[in-house]
Amino acid sequence: MSSPRRRIETDVMKLLMSDYEVTLVNDNMQEFFVRFRGPEDTPFNGGVWKVHVELPDQYPYKSPSIGFMNKIFHPNIDELSGSVCLDVINQTWSPMFDMINIFEVFLPQLLRYPNPTDPLNGEAAALLMREPESYNRKVKEYVEKYATAEAIEAATDVSEDDEDMSSLEPFSDEETAGMEL
Repeated sequence: MSSPRRRIETDVMKLLMSDYEVTLVNDNMQEFFVRFRGPEDTPFNGGVWKVHVELPDQYPYKSPSIGFMNKIFHPNIDELSGSVCLDVINQTWSPMFDMINIFEVFLPQLLRYPNPTDPLNGEAAALLMREPESYNRKVKEYVEKYATAEAIEAATDVSEDDEDMSSLEPFSDEETAGMEL
């Protein structure tokens, strides 16, 4: 068994044995969902998000892909896709980290200390820089509207009913064979 494969299995097993609720996609240890709670002392407190994680074959040398399935209002998270800014992940990622670090350190720090100078959500970044109180209010509105148990169930229904998730993935070579690009 290769070292990256062993590391993937070890990290995912640690996450499965932790207090986090983890759901594997098709029993695949390289793709799963984790229920993540907003950190205390932030406007995200009380919110619950379903986070989609994909581990590349080169993990831990290459960072995981992380996306929020239910909406979140944050400068470094794309509101429509839920993708977390790759620069943010790649700048801080090290093979020394494991999946527990993502949910206990990385994501809480990202929510506590957003970086409005490198935004994926320009509206959130502008509001944070110009009117921090309004930004906090809007975050709380999103938490109440989209980061509830009901919202997670809705996110679950959408993602699990569409097993091939083609809207989230690029076209395959077979799909593009007859297309003019």
